[in-house]
Amino acid sequence: MRSTLSYMTWPFIVTGLGLGLAAALGWQYSGTGSGALGFFLIAAILAVLEISLSFDNAIVNAQKLKQMTPKWQHRFLTWGIVIAVFGMRVIFPLLVVVIAARLAPWEALRLAATRPQEYSEIIHQAHLPIAAFGGAFLMLVALNYFFDEAKDVDWIKGVESFLRRLGEIRGMEIGFVLVCMLAILHWLPDASEHTFIIAAIWGVITYLGVDMLGHVLDRWGGGPTSGDMARGGLGAFLYLEVLDASFSFDGVIGAFALTQNLFLIAIGLGIGAMYVRSMTVMLVERGTLAAFRYLEHGAFWSILVLSVLMFVQTLRPIPEAVTGLLGACFIGMAFLSSLAWRRRHPEAAEETIDED
Repeated sequence: MRSTLSYMTWPFIVTGLGLGLAAALGWQYSGTGSGALGFFLIAAILAVLEISLSFDNAIVNAQKLKQMTPKWQHRFLTWGIVIAVFGMRVIFPLLVVVIAARLAPWEALRLAATRPQEYSEIIHQAHLPIAAFGGAFLMLVALNYFFDEAKDVDWIKGVESFLRRLGEIRGMEIGFVLVCMLAILHWLPDASEHTFIIAAIWGVITYLGVDMLGHVLDRWGGGPTSGDMARGGLGAFLYLEVLDASFSFDGVIGAFALTQNLFLIAIGLGIGAMYVRSMTVMLVERGTLAAFRYLEHGAFWSILVLSVLMFVQTLRPIPEAVTGLLGACFIGMAFLSSLAWRRRHPEAAEETIDED
């Protein structure tokens, strides 16, 4: 079995290159050693921010990735990292400015390079629809897991068994999200209501569209084996990319609290994204999800909390540190609960790992 350090080879390489590039960028902008050091430190902090906010993403990715075909696993871990770094950390913030300020893409890029403060303000003004979209999408991801009637392991037993019984009601998860949207609308200023509801509805539509694509590919496959291959191919790939994008919203927006420099944000968050991908591979290859019974539960509770916080962020700002710490707490408690269960049931734990 590969050692833990072997999974981190590429992240370490990217970290060295990225931090060196950040320092060079700081020197280019300021012409001073202190400026280069400042950019170096901000890139390192952004990488840590991305890792802390996205660890639950790695767990969910691993859960889906182990169901994918080897070819699509490879594509997710190669093409996916390009999409994650350049798509969400560079193209997405540019598209926000292009749409919000009605600028040409080249003008938006020039604005990011020459007037970063103005660029940052446009990004923050677009936070409402981003949070509404991400909150709706991620809430459906989490509720679909807890409302699954086939789910036979509960961590927080009373709550999770109750939610599983609710899953017997068709469309319950969508109804729950709609109720949350109506509750937020009650507190939003009138001027923001239209923007919020349109973005949140698009979050629901995107989730349903990706889910529908998986079913279409399944039926198109023409049989159980082909269906599994289809479901573990393009549909799963698109699901993971949209999920990764939704997780990235918070980190991208929060990054502008540290710096307004788009290129420095891309470097710092890109370094963090490499670690998240490597953790995903490690979780799949080492069977960590099977070894730790409740780790997956903790990740989905973390997603549910994140979705609620994103909805609340449409009303008032919440520090990214709070978001990251809450997610880490759920995953940490699930990890400790898994260790306790393994101590109480050593034989069952070994059987679970062998079956996986």
